[in-house]
Amino acid sequence: MFNMMKTAILMAAITGLFMAIGSLLGGQQGMMLALIVALGMNFFSYWFSDKLVLKMYNAQEVDETTAPQFYGMVRELAHKAGLPMPKVYLIHEDAPNAFATGRNPHNAAVAATTGIMRVLNERELRGVMAHELAHVKHRDILISTISATMAGAISMLANFAMFFGGRDSEGRPANPVVGLLVMILAPLAASLIQMAISRAREFEADRGGAEISGDPQALASALQKIQRYAQGIPLEAAERHPETAQMMIMNPLSGGGLRGLFSTHPATEERVARLMDMARMGAYR
Repeated sequence: MFNMMKTAILMAAITGLFMAIGSLLGGQQGMMLALIVALGMNFFSYWFSDKLVLKMYNAQEVDETTAPQFYGMVRELAHKAGLPMPKVYLIHEDAPNAFATGRNPHNAAVAATTGIMRVLNERELRGVMAHELAHVKHRDILISTISATMAGAISMLANFAMFFGGRDSEGRPANPVVGLLVMILAPLAASLIQMAISRAREFEADRGGAEISGDPQALASALQKIQRYAQGIPLEAAERHPETAQMMIMNPLSGGGLRGLFSTHPATEERVARLMDMARMGAYR
């Protein structure tokens, strides 16, 4: 519940930031133009990103004949979560990882690398796939698309102002010093909010996945194993397409320290600690 409230607050924050910057730099016309362009770009992404991403990763669809145990596991978890059966894919990569995609529960897909299936035991893999189904249930693809739309619109407004000069809400030239600061800081602030939304959704998917699988300890163990093994095994498709790394259960390209502010995923240690708290309190039952 806390992470859902946090997401709502952050979504309101990025919307408010867009409106304030649009009014300051582009006036009402500039603000609407940036929003329309960003919506157009992300409309395509929302409707077709699942097919594009699966193709980027050369994912192969499987069924109960070609991967009976894995397919049966996803079917059982989807039923338990009250979801339609998603399409199921395997990715022939040694790096252990998994992701979900699709614009809604009726057009969803889950994918896992062959590496994750070798590294994890059945309980841990079950926890991972429950996490991915929680993303589907929470419609996180829609949330991430909306936040990306707003962040993209803010960046466009800053670019408009850089090349054409900022305008206030009445069409007058904006203060050049204020305009310069906003042009530099606005996209940074939008990215920080967008990343914070993504991290909140990961926490919520961990919680939801633990509830679906009924085994938060297994998901915690899986996250620790994925982090340990992934450090030495690059996910080649993610390196070729870094924009897709945010979809994974663990970002294969993220770093620590200050870069954590711009990470799409929370620290593994914090995710594990929260899951173990759930196990101790029995909050998933």
